[in-house]
Amino acid sequence: MSKNKKTDFGGFVFSTNPNFEPEENNEPEMNLPNDKQVLRLWLERGKGGKESTVIKGFMGSADSLAELAKLLKNKCAAGGNAKDGVIIVQGNHRDKILKILLDLGYSNAKKAGG
Repeated sequence: MSKNKKTDFGGFVFSTNPNFEPEENNEPEMNLPNDKQVLRLWLERGKGGKESTVIKGFMGSADSLAELAKLLKNKCAAGGNAKDGVIIVQGNHRDKILKILLDLGYSNAKKAGG
């Protein structure tokens, strides 16, 4: 089998059924409205005491996550990344990000942690 083959059989390794067809994953991604999302803003410290603001709890598509992350990073003039429902912005920007999220309609956004 070629290494470049991109077929995913959902964990099946072998089947004796000659008519085997893998099940397709047709689960729609959840896109909750902004006022229903529960976002938490954490301050984490990494190597050398560097701080980063972490936003956890985003429920939505990867595109909308990336769009929100880009907006927050631009408003804070900082770097960062977004994946798996978590947005990381370099630096301690919790107050500024909380105000931005509340203005965008994320009424359940709160500071959490330390």
